[in-house]
Amino acid sequence: MGRTVLVTGAARQLSGRFMRHILRGPGVDRVVGVDSRPPVRPLGEAEFVRADIRQPSIVTVLAEHAVDTVVHLDVHGTPGSSGGGRAGVKEVNVLGTLQLLGACQKVPGLRRVVIKSSTQIYGTAARDPAVFDENTPPRAPAAGGFPRDVAEIEAYARGFERRCPDVAVTVLRFAHVLGPAADSRLAAYFRLPVLPTLLGYDPRLQLVHEDDMLEVLTRAVAEPGSQGALGAGTFNVAGAGVLLLSQAARRIGRPTVPVAHPLAPWLGSALGALGIRGISAEQLRSLTHGRVVRTARLTEAMGGPLAYTTPETFAAFAATHGPGALPPDAVGRWVDRIGEVLRRG
Repeated sequence: MGRTVLVTGAARQLSGRFMRHILRGPGVDRVVGVDSRPPVRPLGEAEFVRADIRQPSIVTVLAEHAVDTVVHLDVHGTPGSSGGGRAGVKEVNVLGTLQLLGACQKVPGLRRVVIKSSTQIYGTAARDPAVFDENTPPRAPAAGGFPRDVAEIEAYARGFERRCPDVAVTVLRFAHVLGPAADSRLAAYFRLPVLPTLLGYDPRLQLVHEDDMLEVLTRAVAEPGSQGALGAGTFNVAGAGVLLLSQAARRIGRPTVPVAHPLAPWLGSALGALGIRGISAEQLRSLTHGRVVRTARLTEAMGGPLAYTTPETFAAFAATHGPGALPPDAVGRWVDRIGEVLRRG
């Protein structure tokens, strides 16, 4: 018999795609989506239960549907459409995870738990390693904001793993997710008409395509021992290659406005308070140095690299959301003309 998979955060676009995706594959008979608000788009043959993972009633949902696999995707870096601000995001991320794992502990038939995390757990500081791997001690708690959220989420996951050694726990540390329909902090940032940057800094970016995210999640819920199944453990998830922020801005045709470092927190807070998505004090702080992670563990488990590299992922995003005020083709023609004029004297 196939398994029953419960997915949190079902109202989000990528969660809905994932639920429809695994129902089309083998080994899963039933998918149950849970969220505190109804999904905007149909979930296909998946079931939907309106429930809040922060409430004790979530254990009843797990038991009544005989869930054996939980995929926790209700982890977000920005407020949803229902608002709530940063405090609301933290409550869902941290308290929601704590309550969910407490409920999982009470379900005897549970066999797998998959948790969405982020490479932002490594932080971003001048003295950080050039490349992080899964064994690098997280330094994010001091940074606050979303990096601290994922650090606390992973701490709860480790505690759950110790208390329930018979349950396989997989933690997926995703780099920034981009793609034509991605709804992430970085996607909102690159949709701005002008990109604020920190004066004197050009951070490195690593990306993962939303289609690759679905594939990795599917491998994470696959039966252990099957080809390409990830199994238990912690995995960095990112496309091969690196982009500098300046390169990304040119490729999507967005002008940049450098901001002095002492003014960045004030500017980010002011723009965030005005409801401008994609920019905040936390976002500007994360774009100071950037981070790069090794993905050898994921590549070995999957039997090969992800389908999209970081540059290819950004190209797919730019094809939908660009060009901006400075289209790369037009800028290239202007540069060529200026060069021709200078050569002719």
